[in-house]
Amino acid sequence: MPDKALGHLRVLELCRLVCGPYCTKLLADLGAEVIKVEPPGSGDEARRRGPYLKDAPDAELSGLFLYLNTNKLGITLDVGTSTGRKVLRELIAQADVFVEDNPPAFMEELGLTYNEVRAINPRLVMTSITPFGRTGPYRDYRAHELNVYHAGGEGYMMPIESPYPDREPVKGGGLVGDCMCGLSAALATLAAVYRARATGQGQQVDVSRQDVLMTMVGLEVAMYAYSGMVRTRHHRKTLMAVPLECRDGGYIMVSAFADRDWQNMARFMGRAAWAEDERFSNIVGRWVHAEELMPAVEEWAAGYEKEDLFHRLQALSIAAAPVNTPEDVVKSPQMQARGFLTEMDHARAGRLKYPAPSYRFSQTPCSTDRGAPLLGQHNELVYCEKLGYSRDDLVGMAEAGVI
Repeated sequence: MPDKALGHLRVLELCRLVCGPYCTKLLADLGAEVIKVEPPGSGDEARRRGPYLKDAPDAELSGLFLYLNTNKLGITLDVGTSTGRKVLRELIAQADVFVEDNPPAFMEELGLTYNEVRAINPRLVMTSITPFGRTGPYRDYRAHELNVYHAGGEGYMMPIESPYPDREPVKGGGLVGDCMCGLSAALATLAAVYRARATGQGQQVDVSRQDVLMTMVGLEVAMYAYSGMVRTRHHRKTLMAVPLECRDGGYIMVSAFADRDWQNMARFMGRAAWAEDERFSNIVGRWVHAEELMPAVEEWAAGYEKEDLFHRLQALSIAAAPVNTPEDVVKSPQMQARGFLTEMDHARAGRLKYPAPSYRFSQTPCSTDRGAPLLGQHNELVYCEKLGYSRDDLVGMAEAGVI
């Protein structure tokens, strides 16, 4: 796909669930040829995670798998067998990037440490994603998204600005932690690819999911590192730091932090005196007096419909946005104008709508052209056309349980 931004990049993926597959999905949506390797029979664990199309559990109809693996080629290979390891090395020899999310000890057992991979393909970028990184006392520890999210410090600060600051820590919704890690891994991978193209030398990219999430709370970490201060959740009202409930039961977030924005909003609220009051003349004063201001702000917001208030505030150039439900997002005229959802055919699921890439290129458009692969769907294409195996070879490997 030479007309795509990454149309000349060849990527091999040995990953499961979310973080690694999201990393390679981002590359695939940009045009890279991604070959996803799955275990024969069982496939990626994401196939056994819902939600399922029509609520019917089926390894080919997992919404999670369908989303994370668009634009990829899919093959099956038992890398635990000697033949499987041999074939995997042949795939590595042809790749520009190898993304894997396995325990370091597992890769050592396979004979696929970076030093061994570099001997096969010196130009290869090998991105290794682990819960805690490939070095340190936790290198072999296991963790899922829930564990890593809290180990990275994100959960400790949540629910920040909540009416219930003393409740137990909570995790961000969905799989946001793993997606952030996948995005970080994709960025680091592309930086390494850029250098490899310039120098002819690849390298290993060591991605610690804990490290990625710790950077998301960098201010809190820095505060402790510099001063020993542990920032905690707020136990008092802070002006407009929480969603404001509207008349229709929806919520809106308003950020009138600049002095001029606050003055415009105060006048719009019918509180012109607030705009002139010295106590509220700057953000520090408004924070100090939040207990006095917030009840009136909340009462005022409750008199409007969510969408109406959103547009009225934007007309005053005040930063505001509705707290959208999934239905709101799908029906949003902005999302429809941007082509947020794109339709795509899948061999089993049929024609479905998928979130499109979140960026637009003027010259090398990214797109979702191919649905997620069926288990082993591209075995013949990859093994025969790319590696030169015969169809009889494939039959033999299938009978031996290698593919």
